[in-house]
Amino acid sequence: MAVRVMTWNLWWRFGPWRERQKAILSVLRDLRPDLVGLQEVWSADGENLAEWLATELDLHWTWAPSPAPDRWRRRIDDPSIDIGNAILSRWPVEEREVLRLPVPPDLDDGRLGLYARTGPVSFITAHLTSAPDTTAVRTEQAAALAEFARREGTVIVTGDFNAESDSEELSQFRGHFRDAWTEAAAPAAPSATWDWDPALPYRMGRTRQEARIDYVYLGGPGSVRDVSRAGDHPVDGIWPSDHAAVVVELTVTDPT
Repeated sequence: MAVRVMTWNLWWRFGPWRERQKAILSVLRDLRPDLVGLQEVWSADGENLAEWLATELDLHWTWAPSPAPDRWRRRIDDPSIDIGNAILSRWPVEEREVLRLPVPPDLDDGRLGLYARTGPVSFITAHLTSAPDTTAVRTEQAAALAEFARREGTVIVTGDFNAESDSEELSQFRGHFRDAWTEAAAPAAPSATWDWDPALPYRMGRTRQEARIDYVYLGGPGSVRDVSRAGDHPVDGIWPSDHAAVVVELTVTDPT
């Protein structure tokens, strides 16, 4: 069966987040994905961005909050906002599990892998550490994520890995899973998902460094029919996120 998969880092509550929320919804509504892996999802005051998106799009959802959000909260000077990963799905979530990714205590901001058994597939979304000079940490996190995901037969793994596709960090992961972008017969161009456009306003003083760091990986039977980027232009003048999304058209075997 054909499945449209997306992964997208939503840039938490940074920038004009209320306006960005509407732009994010617009992109998702236009694309109508079957499965979406989301990172940097906010929750506050009884409101959850993933829940709101799922309600608006008539999708099922599940989310996992960071167990150590203080480092995030200090960045926006608001101790009340949670952050986490979420999955949106065309099908009900039958099972879920959370993997806390390994990290030294001084860098711990609660990075996670979130698993859901939903419809025809097992689906995971993850967010690896982004701190500079932490190649060894990301390598360990990718290895833990690979071990976690390999328990399943057919599995789709998505997320913001904060590492480029040929990096040392992802070497073990690449040995077990296929990168949908490179497996597509005619990969779309351009492919960068972070800092990809000179007009992007959400730079926060950093040096421009264009890279593809957001992925859809496939483990087990299945084929990649198409890949593309999304959310890479303003919606009514508002850029949805500081990341572009990845959209993949897959063919997977429905076990039922």
